[in-house]
Amino acid sequence: MSAEKITRMANQIAMFMETKPEAEGVAGLAAHINDFWEPRMRRQFFEIVDAGGAGLRPLVLKAAGSIRRPAAEAA
Repeated sequence: MSAEKITRMANQIAMFMETKPEAEGVAGLAAHINDFWEPRMRRQFFEIVDAGGAGLRPLVLKAAGSIRRPAAEAA
């Protein structure tokens, strides 16, 4: 999946969660990604975050610390 699509998907979740109080939005966004994104998608997500998070909404970046970071892929 492209970095643009991962960014777009994370931001779509964030836009919904931004209608809630911040703490609830952060928790909800992290829970959604943890529950529904496969490890490969979360790996790509963290590549974006680790590179500075360009294009990600602030709520996504706040939630990143609560999102499970998958193990590195075996070579």
